[in-house]
Amino acid sequence: MSNDLKIGLQYCMPKHLLTRLVGKLAAAKAGFLTTAVIKWFIRQYKVEMSEAKNPDPASYPTFNDFFVRELKDGARPLNDEVNVISHPADACVSQAGPIEKGRLIQAKGHTFDACELLGGDAKLAEEFADGDFATLYLSPRDTTVCTCRVTALCAR
Repeated sequence: MSNDLKIGLQYCMPKHLLTRLVGKLAAAKAGFLTTAVIKWFIRQYKVEMSEAKNPDPASYPTFNDFFVRELKDGARPLNDEVNVISHPADACVSQAGPIEKGRLIQAKGHTFDACELLGGDAKLAEEFADGDFATLYLSPRDTTVCTCRVTALCAR
């Protein structure tokens, strides 16, 4: 199936219903079916299970449990240098830059309002008015096994 078709289908789907359905499936304890899905996911996205505290796909009762699996001690040592920001998930910085007039570019050239990203808290957004942002992209291959964007705002 082409990517354009997949994306087009997503626009046609009722998003809240789809979100609830996927949430229920990810929380389902479906035994061998859950294990099969996890094994498929590991193969499909080349997930490095040797870094997991428990590398056995069959040991995760739900996909959610697999999704939040713990890593072995020392697998991701934190950098404690003063000028380094560490975050608790494997990710790539997909966008970074200044917050200009309360707006920032988050994804694919789209701008977003910092106040909106901060839950509508205008006072909090003001603290970041002349700051910077970074958008972290977590892909299925990353330790936190999801595809999403997380934006961090930094005050100057």
